[in-house]
Amino acid sequence: MQKVSVVILNYNGKNWLEKFLPNVLQNTTYENAEVIVADNASTDNSVAFLKSNFPEVKIIQNTTNTGYAGGYNDALQQVESDYYVLLNSDVEVTPLWIENTIAYLEQDKTIAACQPKILSYSEKNKFEYAGAAGGFIDKYGYPFCRGRIFDTCEEDNGQYDKNSEIFWASGACFFIRAKLFHNVGGLDTDFFAHMEEIDLCWRLKNLGYKIGYCAQSKVYHVGGGTLQKSNPHKTFLNFRNNRKLLRKNLTEQELKEIYTVRNRLDTLAAWVVFSKGNFEEAKAIKSGLKAYRDTIPKWDEKRKQNEQLKKTLSIGAPNKYGILNHSIIWSYYIKGIKKFSELKL
Repeated sequence: MQKVSVVILNYNGKNWLEKFLPNVLQNTTYENAEVIVADNASTDNSVAFLKSNFPEVKIIQNTTNTGYAGGYNDALQQVESDYYVLLNSDVEVTPLWIENTIAYLEQDKTIAACQPKILSYSEKNKFEYAGAAGGFIDKYGYPFCRGRIFDTCEEDNGQYDKNSEIFWASGACFFIRAKLFHNVGGLDTDFFAHMEEIDLCWRLKNLGYKIGYCAQSKVYHVGGGTLQKSNPHKTFLNFRNNRKLLRKNLTEQELKEIYTVRNRLDTLAAWVVFSKGNFEEAKAIKSGLKAYRDTIPKWDEKRKQNEQLKKTLSIGAPNKYGILNHSIIWSYYIKGIKKFSELKL
């Protein structure tokens, strides 16, 4: 039986651990599974709380807070397993959440990573913003999900109840083959937080692997538990990291094809939020794009490193499934398409 390690990254999240860790332990019934909390140098007595109340949970103590990417990279160096489950601290799981997902992964060795169905904790009949029924991306680099396009979250009416291939899996509940995680270098710490799971999935897809969605596994995510959905800092990360994502994972020719349109869309976004009086958001967009431009040589080098990885780790041609061949912004704001089922991939 394959070993599974559920790793919850924590930074000053004692309240979330107190609320959700009992549920995770109760529903982690997979025979060869362990639950680990990786603490990112919390200052809220999280570690003391865990030692006192959950002595059965293994604790990994990182010396500094290096964000989602760095925190997991540091912790997973110390975890030997066949599968890792990167689980947010504000997630409620359900019975057989591991069993069903591992069975799905074991059926197809070319699926490198996957996610379960992610529903809202506060509105349990609706898909949750961060992942929903699996992530996709449009040709200009804007991510969206089945069940959630921009701020529109669909009700779960069984429309996404089949296991399927997707483009990216949510970092809120992220299953991945441990060997592949390490082979490709783990999460990219230069993202710090936000979109690093999309980058990891894209790198795996560029090696020919698939990313999957397991509909038979279901979790409920609070969302905004660790970083609010809308604030200037997240806007900064959104625009900075998204441009890094494209620079790193597209070929030079693919970048040239979208460059002009993407620049215009980013300028338009800044103008729209400014015109609405959201001056801090507009400033965050400008700052995020500048932070990206200042590091372009680094991301060009990372793209070259990815090309080298393909020579040794590729199992086939780059997997392009899950890329919308037109603009999701145009579809959503101009054509009024609010549901994934109305899109033509």
